[in-house]
Amino acid sequence: MELPYAVYILKCTNNTYYTGFTVNIKNRLKAHNNKEVHYTKDKLPVTLIHLSLFKDKKKACDYERYLKGGSGKAFRNKRLI
Repeated sequence: MELPYAVYILKCTNNTYYTGFTVNIKNRLKAHNNKEVHYTKDKLPVTLIHLSLFKDKKKACDYERYLKGGSGKAFRNKRLI
């Protein structure tokens, strides 16, 4: 069974991180590298450092929201990167 929902973390060249949600990780990474994403377009190249796959869209969105918050950033820094 393919897990269609992905939450990912990218490391940018300026040592910042971008957390996102997508249903097609290959296309989304291509968009980042083609300067189509506002936050990362001047921070290329980006490196995929974490990918979590979900079968439930709500759980994926909730996880993305968590990672973007204060305790989620602490978790990211300690456990995911």
